Amino acid sequence: MRNSSRSAVDPFIVMDVMEAARRSEEAGRRIIHMEVGQPGTGAPKGAAEALAKSLETDALGYTVALGLPALRQRIARLYGEWYGVDLNPERVVITPGSSGGFLLAFTALFDSGDRVGIGAPGYPSYRQILRALGLVPVDLPTAPENRLQPVPADFAGLDLAGLMVASPANPTGTMLDHAAMGALIEAAQAQGASFISDEIYHGIEYEAKAVTALELTDECYVINSFSKYFSMTGWRVGWMVVPEDQVRVVERIAQNMFICAPHASQVAALAALDCDAELQANLDVYKANRKLMLERLPKAGFTRIAPPDGAFYVYADVSDLTDDSRAFAAEILEQAGVAVTPGLDFDPVRGAGTLRFSYARATADIEEGLDRLEAFMKARG
Repeated sequence: MRNSSRSAVDPFIVMDVMEAARRSEEAGRRIIHMEVGQPGTGAPKGAAEALAKSLETDALGYTVALGLPALRQRIARLYGEWYGVDLNPERVVITPGSSGGFLLAFTALFDSGDRVGIGAPGYPSYRQILRALGLVPVDLPTAPENRLQPVPADFAGLDLAGLMVASPANPTGTMLDHAAMGALIEAAQAQGASFISDEIYHGIEYEAKAVTALELTDECYVINSFSKYFSMTGWRVGWMVVPEDQVRVVERIAQNMFICAPHASQVAALAALDCDAELQANLDVYKANRKLMLERLPKAGFTRIAPPDGAFYVYADVSDLTDDSRAFAAEILEQAGVAVTPGLDFDPVRGAGTLRFSYARATADIEEGLDRLEAFMKARG
């Protein structure tokens, strides 16, 4: 059968790395996972308990397309608790993970052929989802002096219909402060471009609180998820905040694309929002892991790294070590038993000289992984 031109998207390389690691484990090797951006912990206990209780009394059928009203209200309250933002819960849309949010946002805001700016390096699925929808991703090569975040000069005169930013970012973990976020919003709006803020790593910050775009404007789409801070990757539940006049637009698309986010996941997500003690304990693990990574990666020979303000990644420039990050990652997996992600996932032009290391797993695993990396690099000379 023939395929559409829209289907010709690139693979998500980290998933290929995961599969290679799985095959090695199947063959009996112990692999340290520094490739995937997935917490080593499961959903908070309170979330699992709430779902178990609900399963005894509720059929868990369809919810309305916008999501459980109680969950939307609780998320709106979260914005007051975290940022001091008074948010109307009617603007909150529950989605099947942040991926569902991207599909809804891109479909609601853009027409076929529209150009949407994304920072490079950046989350690879932005690019591929845009392509699959018949849109044109425009990579904005970011500079180290700008903490690998876009600045207005990066998209001046590019005729963009939209700008997508992420803070904390994947793969770098760098963040935008109020001034930097405000400058991007102002520049996007000045050229008539819709502004989308990916805030999936909010809650995982180390030295300063992440800034939500909603502190600065209501004329934006904000996308978030329960996958990272709330440790619920496989539950596939997230949310969007949209302007009031966009709610019905998104609702109509969601009704047809998804019907609703999984009811069971919404029940668990509502309970997870009140599991602060467990979630902060997870954050303490990430803090310890980050400290280890920043101390020991340079000792292993990975000296040029972006400053990880949030999330649980270190992005390293390894162009002094290789011009083929995919082959280098395969070598590390084969010889050291550590799975890492080639930068080509995040930056098709410059990613051949970068690697991403995730430190989302248990501290003992991170320590063992760093031991193996040091030994590998020493043997490699």
